[in-house]
Amino acid sequence: MSQHFPIRHNRPTRRHWHRTLPLPLLEAGLLLTWSSGFVGARFSIDYAPALLVVFWRCIVVCLLLLPFVLRSLRNTPFAVLLIHAAIGLLAMAGYLTGVTQGIALGVPAGLAALCADLLPLGMALLAALAFGERLARQVWVGLIVGLLGVLWVTHNALVLGAAPLWAYGLPVAGMLSLAVATLWQKRTSAQPMGLLPNLWLQCFVSSLAFAAIEGSQGSLAPVASVGFTLSVLWTVVLSTLGGYGLYWVCLRRSSATRVASVLYLSPPITLLWAWAMFDEPLSWQMALGMAISATGIWLVVRAEARQAETVPCRSTSEAPCGSYGCDTENDSVPATGRQSFKGVR
Repeated sequence: MSQHFPIRHNRPTRRHWHRTLPLPLLEAGLLLTWSSGFVGARFSIDYAPALLVVFWRCIVVCLLLLPFVLRSLRNTPFAVLLIHAAIGLLAMAGYLTGVTQGIALGVPAGLAALCADLLPLGMALLAALAFGERLARQVWVGLIVGLLGVLWVTHNALVLGAAPLWAYGLPVAGMLSLAVATLWQKRTSAQPMGLLPNLWLQCFVSSLAFAAIEGSQGSLAPVASVGFTLSVLWTVVLSTLGGYGLYWVCLRRSSATRVASVLYLSPPITLLWAWAMFDEPLSWQMALGMAISATGIWLVVRAEARQAETVPCRSTSEAPCGSYGCDTENDSVPATGRQSFKGVR
């Protein structure tokens, strides 16, 4: 008597674009979109206060993403939501408030941007002081060379303004806020969230912070002008969905040090944006500074590649296996039923 066995068809594994695209291509997109934020801030300053623009950009992002993330958010434990909300509050509200409020109080924009560009060094120092991390000597050399490239590009814009002394600490505090959030994200053992739910949560909690700060200074009502609308749309699409989205994507695919060091190229890319949009002149100094920063980034990437060959998983330069940074997350699996698979990238 013949027996019939049911034929099981294996469902094809769902592959997402942020796992299949080459990492250098994602990093190039990160540079373009991250640097667009400085251009958007310059464009919007003629129409509304900076924090009013970022408040409404968070509101628009939340409204756009809510239909796509509501189910995932409902299935995520509240404790996990709290952890990722705190990370987002530091990464978005802390960073943007520090930089924009420093400029509003009189800190020159070039000096504030330089403080923000200290992220790689700030993150390395925090990791060394707080967690006892040790980076290879070549990584430190690469970080310093990259910073020299940034200084070469921006030195003409580095002037002291008339801001009170304490205001100069705000951009530094904003940079450190993003550095703490980045290290926390890489080291957390909390259940991972999907990219879009995580981005929605960060924008939601940040909108509350922006509402409290800007609301204490004036109205939160949107400005009825084409310029304000374009500013909000620019920062929604490029700065938030593009810049922050690709920042977290790259952080899943590589180390925190590499992601931060890539941002050393944001000042010259910002100058290219300004040339394309505002017809600002370019110079050979910009090209030389970009080459110096690129050399520093190459040193960091090369050193981390060598380090990965000897020690496959490190806590800061590479996230712990099974954590958010090892790309163990499968967005096609419900949040309550995900498992961590060690060694999967």
